[in-house]
Amino acid sequence: MTEPVGGEEKTEDKKPQPTLLEQMGGLSGLFYSSLPVIVFVIANAIFGLTVGIWAAVGSAVAITVLRIVRKEPLQPAISGFFGVAIAAFIAYRTGSAKGFFLFGIWTSLVYCGVFVLSIVVRWPLAGVVWNALNGSGHAWRKDKKSLISYSIATAAMALIFGARFVVQRWLYDEDYTGWLAFAKIAMGYPLYALGLLTVVWAVRRSDKHLKALAEEAPREETDEEIEARLRAKYAQAPAVDN
Repeated sequence: MTEPVGGEEKTEDKKPQPTLLEQMGGLSGLFYSSLPVIVFVIANAIFGLTVGIWAAVGSAVAITVLRIVRKEPLQPAISGFFGVAIAAFIAYRTGSAKGFFLFGIWTSLVYCGVFVLSIVVRWPLAGVVWNALNGSGHAWRKDKKSLISYSIATAAMALIFGARFVVQRWLYDEDYTGWLAFAKIAMGYPLYALGLLTVVWAVRRSDKHLKALAEEAPREETDEEIEARLRAKYAQAPAVDN
């Protein structure tokens, strides 16, 4: 087996962390998420509910195919397709255009409840999800400052989903279908971005505090260090005369 010439070590290039916009699919992701809703509202207004439903589903399928052809991440497209398909099915069953938004309205309420519950049981989802994805364990839960930070970030996400439910449910009850579409888009990624900024703040605050605590904590001795210390201690002990 040959050694690398000159003792060179292989180093891995560090990939830059994706920006907030990139995490949401970039500008194309913002456009793709809004397109089926816009298509539905326009087609429904001109041609009626049935055409509006099929136009929305068709646009979701076209977006998925386009992402496959361009070799872009499929997860946002697939989840978006199923969301549109469920919304279209509800609109078909209710026979009303505003039914297209019903699934998203109640989903927002469920998400809000889950986020609030996670705070109550002291397992704030912002901290649970982040640390699970990064394999950081549960050390953050033992730190009061970190727990508070993640609870604030989780509360911000709960507030966002709660606001979505309240506003869109009111528009639904008032039969403002056009404004429902506007609210769905306006209260989608823009508010989600604000929530993610709060999560980023919590992560940085928690990591900084945990790092400071780790630096202040006394370092544990290794077995070799313990053995060396004991040898030195007994070597210096005075001999006992018989």
